Amino acid sequence: MINLAGFVGDSIVDGPGIRMTVFCQGCPHHCEGCHNPETWSFEGGVPMEEEKVFQMIRSNPLAKGVTFSGGEPFAQAGGFAKLAGMLKENGYEVASYSGYTFEELYHGTEEQKELLNRIDILVDGRYEEANRSLTLAYRGSTNQRIVDVKASLSEGAAVESTARRWYGEY
Repeated sequence: MINLAGFVGDSIVDGPGIRMTVFCQGCPHHCEGCHNPETWSFEGGVPMEEEKVFQMIRSNPLAKGVTFSGGEPFAQAGGFAKLAGMLKENGYEVASYSGYTFEELYHGTEEQKELLNRIDILVDGRYEEANRSLTLAYRGSTNQRIVDVKASLSEGAAVESTARRWYGEY
């Protein structure tokens, strides 16, 4: 089970193309200026089986990508890893936002490492109000990186994505 705050069925702001965005409930970071402070509390939300979430995503024929947002998806890493596995097996690109950095997750819990291994893109780092930028595609502050997870896991260090579409260039 994962505890969800909500969904956006046809998002164009949480990654390139038409995507489904899954918002989890609960975040330990509490970043000043957060876009989703209503997701901070670990109380509330809607508990849902990963399979049901997967079926909801599959019901949208236009979505080719899925983005996990929050809240903090890596605070529920086990459930999101299970969902990411189902999505990857069915050809979806899977991205996740996280207030944690790649380095923190790379050395994190086994469940966090499992989720990291099942996603394609990680937008990492806490939102920093002092570094806010409205010119960045898919990020809120300049400290946040768009990490190519497969390349990063291979290198053992964060490798920023070179996919132009993740920077708003098509």
